[in-house]
Amino acid sequence: MRLRSVFISDVHLGSKGCRADLLLEFLKSVEVDYLFLVGDIFDLWAMRKGFFWPQEHNNVVRTILGKAKGGTRVIYIPGNHDGELREFCGSVFGNLEIRREFVHATADGRRLLVMHGDEFDIVVKCSPWLAKLGSNVYDFLLGLNRHVNAMRRLFGMPYWSLASYLKHKARTAVQYIASFEQAVAHAARKRGVDGVVCGHIHRAEIRDIDGVQYCNDGDWVESCTALVEDMNGRLALWSWPEVRARAQSEGLAEIAA
Repeated sequence: MRLRSVFISDVHLGSKGCRADLLLEFLKSVEVDYLFLVGDIFDLWAMRKGFFWPQEHNNVVRTILGKAKGGTRVIYIPGNHDGELREFCGSVFGNLEIRREFVHATADGRRLLVMHGDEFDIVVKCSPWLAKLGSNVYDFLLGLNRHVNAMRRLFGMPYWSLASYLKHKARTAVQYIASFEQAVAHAARKRGVDGVVCGHIHRAEIRDIDGVQYCNDGDWVESCTALVEDMNGRLALWSWPEVRARAQSEGLAEIAA
């Protein structure tokens, strides 16, 4: 399928929670003019605790580089889990650019500020040790989630995210997400842009916040989502497991293959 732009973040290559298999399917199913890597593509935090790099993770990197070589403009905006790469911001390697942030013009003329978003996370900004503790708890939940879903598959039940369920049930988590979204939208408004695209909190969403279009492209450890822009500038969220299942049921081989 032909799209103008794709925004993905929070892939966490190098961690056991990464759904590289599904991301690889998605990347191979689309042709794009712009591919935005909106942070935490690599999980250097996880790799420091123990090296994990299966072939599928290598295939994702090769596919992204192949798209850049084939003419896709790839903009990589490092996040907090791959923050060491921020020292290379401003570097350009062919069609691959590393930026701290980027203003993207949609096909219909809107200006979107693209950033990872961790700079608006009070926990990450003020208490790095607490952020890493939270990351360890999250990794534990993802590991538990794999066992839960293995049992669900035995009974023919669909995928279910334990971590996502707990985040949406916890009042403090809901308040944190709302505060994060407001802060990001406020920063975009001050910059005079029409909207903002971010990641970081693993919650895919498109909504209007006081006249600013707030877009979060989600993640590839739980929801497996991407923000996409069609050739007319329309934005939409794709949950790849849902798109894939729908395409298979409708016989759309160019998506489901």
